[in-house]
Amino acid sequence: MKKTPAFLMFLLFPISALAISFDTNEPVVINADKIEYDANSETIKTSGKTEITNQSGQKITLTDSYLSKNGKDLSGNDIELWLGPHVYVESKNVSRDNDKTIARDAMFTACKNCDELGETWEISSKEIKHDMNERMLSFYNSVFWVYDIPVFWLPYFSMPDPGVKHKTGFLSPSLESTNKMGTQINIPFYVYISDTHDLTTTLSYLTRENPLFQLEHRLNAKHSEFRTRGSFTHNRDGENRWHIFNNDIIDMGENARASIFLERASDKTYMQKYGFYNSQPYLDSGAKIELFGQSSYAYADAHVFQELRTYSSRYSVPDGNILPNIHGVHQTTPLFAETYATFMGDILGISGEGRSSERMIGEARIISPWTIWGGNRLTASLAARYDIYNFNNITMLDGEDYSGIKSRFLPNGYLEWGLPLFRPSTKWTQVLEPRARLTVMPHIQDSQFSGNTDSAGALLSDATLFSNNRFSGLDLWENGTFADYGVRWSAFDPTGKNIETFIGQTYDFTDPHQTDPYSGFHRGQSDYVGRIGYNNMDWLNIYTRFRLNQQDFELRHTETNMVLGNPKYFFNMGHIWSRQFIEIGTEDKYINEIMGGIGFQITDRLSLRMNAIYNMTFERFQQHNGTLYYEHPCYFLSFGYKRDNTIKEDYVGNTTFQFRFGISVDGKHY
Repeated sequence: MKKTPAFLMFLLFPISALAISFDTNEPVVINADKIEYDANSETIKTSGKTEITNQSGQKITLTDSYLSKNGKDLSGNDIELWLGPHVYVESKNVSRDNDKTIARDAMFTACKNCDELGETWEISSKEIKHDMNERMLSFYNSVFWVYDIPVFWLPYFSMPDPGVKHKTGFLSPSLESTNKMGTQINIPFYVYISDTHDLTTTLSYLTRENPLFQLEHRLNAKHSEFRTRGSFTHNRDGENRWHIFNNDIIDMGENARASIFLERASDKTYMQKYGFYNSQPYLDSGAKIELFGQSSYAYADAHVFQELRTYSSRYSVPDGNILPNIHGVHQTTPLFAETYATFMGDILGISGEGRSSERMIGEARIISPWTIWGGNRLTASLAARYDIYNFNNITMLDGEDYSGIKSRFLPNGYLEWGLPLFRPSTKWTQVLEPRARLTVMPHIQDSQFSGNTDSAGALLSDATLFSNNRFSGLDLWENGTFADYGVRWSAFDPTGKNIETFIGQTYDFTDPHQTDPYSGFHRGQSDYVGRIGYNNMDWLNIYTRFRLNQQDFELRHTETNMVLGNPKYFFNMGHIWSRQFIEIGTEDKYINEIMGGIGFQITDRLSLRMNAIYNMTFERFQQHNGTLYYEHPCYFLSFGYKRDNTIKEDYVGNTTFQFRFGISVDGKHY
């Protein structure tokens, strides 16, 4: 065996038996029985078995080869080409003329020696042509083999060579079957525009409905990204049905960012019927601009809503479109010690169905935290807020429609105490922390002018205690002096295992104004709220929050989440039970649902995932789904189903089965 002299290495640019990602723009080594170099024509001829290897490990073996300067002309026999650990080409004869390479009686696979059962898949072809300019492989008179069994024959097909990152062309189709629209065949077509700009169109053929067209567009600019997806069909009833989602994010320097979002559908049930629904209660369209500072933040946004539910209430969703919403907050540097001030401003306009209201709020607050003798922590705060409302045909709390301007001045302050008590240990470190806060504010009978428009109402929970506003949103006003108090105990060990418990309550010295009797707020003692959690950082993580009646400890609300197992084998469960608000208008006065999921890594390549939501009140599944995945180094496939039992207008449940299959080449799916 002989090796090429070092002074010949610079001549070999770029050499490739099929030019499939074999990059010799780096030093190569040639081993052959005999090597002849013609200095005049700068060509190399080898006799006998020849092996060419580059620094990346790509390797060609052939016999009786001829290599011209820069590799523009090449020929040889009995070619074997390794482009990666499993990407392999062999051919009886290969020739190359400039950018065109032809391999005869060739075989191509990206799965060489991947499976002990045999070659997973390979393509044998009478002739394979490679065009370096187009970066395309063309196969003539080809047979697709799976584990040495011929599966199908094609007179011609083409595909990008494995070195191509993006290429316009068809992607792997997928198959679905629904009990309402029959079999659905999805044929996606990928369009490459640039490395940062592409789109995918999908034509879906349905046996019981007219075709469905889908489009997904992606564009990444230097300081922005644009995403659009949508669908359209003209169904057999003669209706045009569609949806469009758009989300654009534009960076405007280090201190500003803008976003534009669009969510719209032709009707309430289209997305659910065609599989685009994700349990969203309504669609939200609008725009937002954000401004960032070292200690300041402001945004302005607008929202136009499309309701998807069959029922709604102004107590549970925004009553109209939001045009505009402007909010800003600024926090000062410490004024003295650790004392600082915050300033907040908010402008909100809501309009719809011949009604409108505009709200302007300004608030200044000073906060002063102190740590005193014995580890006691004290925090004092004073705030003043002024609201101005402009109403146009708005129903007030007394039931009368009103148009005009109203205002209110809302001063308040609080004093909070806490004492963390530590008991360190080499096994479990424990922390016991009692905490109390007294909030003082005037009781104003008419402090809430109209129904709540910027939140879903008042609901007492462990998360609302010790907050500046126990109610969500800004329209609802606390309206009177109250006290929050509770105790938290936690423990943790050096490995990260931790336990936490909390129980607390609030006490209203006056009647909570216009809160639902099932919200947990009462004059005097409220319901008890708390949480319990445990995480062993290994196979168990469980967390429960609850609310109990203050008189007889009757359960009013509970939420539980649990994950049991590890990423390979797991079971997760969620449960919610709640005595509902009177105004919400749900199907029943209670919510009682279980959500569960399981996952099994059956083998290294085969896994199963299943999820379900079960309504215990009506004893029926709301939805359930499952998918079986098989991920092979050379291909992937999945089979799944989804059952949706929703009944809404013209939509009455649906069962969908889906099958996906694709080939993998060097980890990329086709």
